[in-house]
Amino acid sequence: MSVAVSRRKLLLGSLSLLTLANPAFAQSNLLYGGESDGFTRDPSLLPPPESPVDFQIVPANLKKIPDTFRKQLVDYPGAEWPGTLIVDPEHRHLYHVLENNQAIRYGVGVGREGFSWSGEAKIGMKRRWPRWLPPEEMVARDENAAKWANGMPGGPENPLGARALYLYANGEDTLYRIHGTNDPSSIGKALSSGCVRMLNQDIADLYLRVPVGSKVVVLPSQGV
Repeated sequence: MSVAVSRRKLLLGSLSLLTLANPAFAQSNLLYGGESDGFTRDPSLLPPPESPVDFQIVPANLKKIPDTFRKQLVDYPGAEWPGTLIVDPEHRHLYHVLENNQAIRYGVGVGREGFSWSGEAKIGMKRRWPRWLPPEEMVARDENAAKWANGMPGGPENPLGARALYLYANGEDTLYRIHGTNDPSSIGKALSSGCVRMLNQDIADLYLRVPVGSKVVVLPSQGV
């Protein structure tokens, strides 16, 4: 997908990287209520519909995932409001901010060199087993994407994985997503075209926790 940040109208800023502790994993069942997202959308630009079929999520083998990229409850000393998502590309982590100075931390895959981005956005749309419609720029440069220029149905082989959160800025689709992956080995690496990848079991968990309209902050990185 295009790396022209101006096209996405993302708010760029100088955001300090987070320093977070790393205690043992703990599960949180805290959910946040939503409100009207207030987005105005051109019907022709809406994300493709989700799959009419609900597939079973086969969890990735966590023995093959480094400890630092496994879902964990961590201390969070930052000032972001509970419910906010913080993406730290430098360290390949995504944080879901909770109450009481804590956050759920997930391992992620991020954009490779030349495809990284930073700024603020909101979740403008959510999809289960989303259909993949690669942008024209990706179709032009990627042979595999070109095969699916008219869209790839959602399912276990789809590169968007089990769930997708569509990021909007200034009321418009940025074309960036937080989504699952059919390649668990990509977690912790910089391989994507700018989107944020998560294990399918992790994005399914996050999907239930964050409503449309939730704030997303992607930190700048010198190391991606």
